[in-house]
Amino acid sequence: MSSFTKSSIGRKVLVSLSGLFLMIFLLVHLTVNLMLIIDDTGVLFNKAAHFMATNPAIKVMEPVLALGFIIHILYAAIVTLKNYLARPAKYNKRNSQETGGWASRNMFFLGSTVFIFLVIHVWNFFWKMRFTGDPLLDHITVDGEQMENAYNLVATLFKTSYIYGGLYILGAIALGLHLSHGFWSSFHTIGWNNDIWMKRLKTVAIIYAVIIAGGFTSIPVYYMIFF
Repeated sequence: MSSFTKSSIGRKVLVSLSGLFLMIFLLVHLTVNLMLIIDDTGVLFNKAAHFMATNPAIKVMEPVLALGFIIHILYAAIVTLKNYLARPAKYNKRNSQETGGWASRNMFFLGSTVFIFLVIHVWNFFWKMRFTGDPLLDHITVDGEQMENAYNLVATLFKTSYIYGGLYILGAIALGLHLSHGFWSSFHTIGWNNDIWMKRLKTVAIIYAVIIAGGFTSIPVYYMIFF
């Protein structure tokens, strides 16, 4: 395993597999977050947030998810640094630009942007819900069950801070661009790289990236327009 993680292909495989795992998480996370705008009462979002916080299976998956993020970020940074150091002192910039689209040439920049937003996002929501608490997380009763008012915490920030809403939109766009390349590139690395599959995967990548970026963007836009 040690030799695998130290090899170039091994690191790329780890980045790809962890990336695919995180893409599944994004769909789940988006589904839960869209309940913020589907139900203005907050009941649906609170029930979903309570389920995610108390379900034993989800609790087991949380450290796995955290490990997935760590592996993806760490090895992506290592692969990028190794590629940069291996690059000749003088290289043909035009040729490097012709090897892929803008997103493929700026994956590290896009990933870094998403990471910065992720830290802000975790600090504002997850950290307060799991560890420090917040006055906005008052306990309420939904369908006879007591739970924290997670909707109040999240919706209040979107309603009162256009700055955070703007950052959320920028983060969603950067994430979409990152995924537009990362989606098909991950499959390419693990062997789904013939011409037929590549054409299909690149199409699915665009669709997936638009769904994720558009879905997350719709949340702050909704609060900016209606509140």
